[in-house]
Amino acid sequence: MELGTKKIIGIGNFYITETVIWSLIISVIMIVFALLATRKMQKVPKGLQAYAEWIVDFIYNWVGQVMGSDKLKFAPYIGTLFIFLLLGNLIGLFDIRPITTNLNTPFALATITFVMIHYNAVKTRRLGGYIKHLSEPNFLMLPINLLSELSFPLSLSFRLFGNILGGVVIMKLLYMALEKLSALLTGSIPIFIIAIPLPLNFFFDIFESVLQAYVFTMLTMAFIANAMKPKEE
Repeated sequence: MELGTKKIIGIGNFYITETVIWSLIISVIMIVFALLATRKMQKVPKGLQAYAEWIVDFIYNWVGQVMGSDKLKFAPYIGTLFIFLLLGNLIGLFDIRPITTNLNTPFALATITFVMIHYNAVKTRRLGGYIKHLSEPNFLMLPINLLSELSFPLSLSFRLFGNILGGVVIMKLLYMALEKLSALLTGSIPIFIIAIPLPLNFFFDIFESVLQAYVFTMLTMAFIANAMKPKEE
């Protein structure tokens, strides 16, 4: 796996990268699954419908527990975000560069979250109340609080980007070292890359992928819910 993002199609200075291609593929997979699972709805779910209903129940329960039962309207977005990130991270299992190792992907998702946070904050508190909230404990804090809010997409996206990219770099360096060691001791037989990397593969390609998708989604829910709290809370 190359560490840099591959450019698949180039038109002048405009490029379509592998990140865009795999993001589209993941989106199509999600859409096709949803269409197939809801094509013939039954009272007693079977097959794909049963899996789809389990996923929907899990997402709605999760959103209800974290954000509150009055914010279940966010469940479709939260569910889509989590599944998209999960699949986008897990494709690393197939020696494909995870889409979140391209900073554009987590930054775009973090920007959507940023817009949702402040839109719902203004909608809940009204503009005057929201400016007053940003001015606490006094008006001199407004520029600092604004800067803090504007840095949110960067911190959220870099957290995801750094953790996933770090795993990719570590595994790449490990495989390179083991290949060199195999060539040195056994010639052309890559004996050392068969079992030694498995624990790290499990950690970085599975555990870390699930964890970072979970953390990003949890932070999204927590910040949106917090922005919508009435002033007295």
